[in-house]
Amino acid sequence: MPILDNINFNITDILWILVFISFFIPVVQKRILLSKRQMIMRSIETKRNSRVISMIHRQEVMSFFGFPLARYIDIEDSEAVLRAIRMTPHDMQIDLILHTPGGLVLAAEQIASALKRHKGKVTVFIPHYAMSGGSLIAMAADEIVMDPNAVLGPVDPQLGGPQGYYPAVSILKALEQPNPHRDDQTLILGDIAKKAIDQVYEAVHLLLLKHNTPEKASELARMLSEGRWTHDYPIDFEQAKELGLPVNDQMIREVYDLMELYQQAGMRRPSVEFIPTPYMPHAPPGKGK
Repeated sequence: MPILDNINFNITDILWILVFISFFIPVVQKRILLSKRQMIMRSIETKRNSRVISMIHRQEVMSFFGFPLARYIDIEDSEAVLRAIRMTPHDMQIDLILHTPGGLVLAAEQIASALKRHKGKVTVFIPHYAMSGGSLIAMAADEIVMDPNAVLGPVDPQLGGPQGYYPAVSILKALEQPNPHRDDQTLILGDIAKKAIDQVYEAVHLLLLKHNTPEKASELARMLSEGRWTHDYPIDFEQAKELGLPVNDQMIREVYDLMELYQQAGMRRPSVEFIPTPYMPHAPPGKGK
């Protein structure tokens, strides 16, 4: 009997040790990942003599329970970016690496305004996409570096709540249709929609004056804020250039390396797979061995 009790005791100890290890493994992994990210950011800063700020929104796994959390531009993001700008010399270049579906208009406008006021050159790197509020932030830059396949998006405001969000311009269009049975709530929503469009237009117009004439800035601001396209319409590199945005496609390798360290939630089978090795082009037939 004492032998059995000793065996049970040892098994219990092992189980507690396993639980203890499973709790700390994600913490250690997070520390290692953070260290790798900072090494790449420091490399960019050294090469470009700049302050590097990353704002990358992807699904991340919460602790070891594996709950995916969607990320958007929020007040905490604006507080962090503003703090980084305050810690940067006025004449020092800022490189912002941006990957986001958008988010809170207030937070995006705060970030954009702070970048616009910064005396040093501001460059925004977009390796994949910067939609909605992300596009608003990009417009504050002196230079927008896009991957040839990256996209921006319209900045028309969306209104709604738990039941869904709707473009402000579509709410106004619906109110143009005759309907004597509309309630006060719908009319109030229409008033808010008009104010939201006007506010976003003013914000975009002020940002675009940095690189455009007042007439061109006004035209472009209306195009982007008043619902000409759907909210998820992709403005690709060529169209962004045609619109007069200060874009180029001279993306640096380190930005892609940094993106690799922001993995999607890992508790499901990946939907895209490939052999992660760069391939060299084949030599033409008859040349080489």
